[in-house]
Amino acid sequence: LFHHEVLNLKADTITYHFFLAAYFFLQVVYARRAYGISPPNVSGSPEFERIFRAQVNCSEYFPLFLAALWQAGLFFHQGLAAVLGLLYLYSRYIYFMGYKKSSSGRLAPMYFSAGVLWILIGQAAVGILHYLFSHYMGLNILQITVYGKEPPRGQ
Repeated sequence: LFHHEVLNLKADTITYHFFLAAYFFLQVVYARRAYGISPPNVSGSPEFERIFRAQVNCSEYFPLFLAALWQAGLFFHQGLAAVLGLLYLYSRYIYFMGYKKSSSGRLAPMYFSAGVLWILIGQAAVGILHYLFSHYMGLNILQITVYGKEPPRGQ
């Protein structure tokens, strides 16, 4: 993929997140109406509380997801970051739907989405370290072999 196409993938991932967040928000609005819970109240029937908590939990992780996605894309690999971002969003959707049905229904997707988020954070960390080492020390840590030496130039 060309650079601008990959950048569009990453931007599309963020756009998908906003649509997903809007969907979660609307689910809370519908649940408030269905269970007769007016703002600012956040407690009531267990069904409403699960929907509300699922929406809030997804919102709480958005800044971390956004930062990890952009840093992994800028410093490691944009295409891989975009794919992982879409996988993360899908797992958060499954998390929301599982939590909506029962509190135990959230566990497997929660662990999966956390794993994807940790991979994004790891990519961002490796990419940033690579940038710092190559920019300030002239050392390309992504090309170091198992033997601890860089491959000869020209190969």
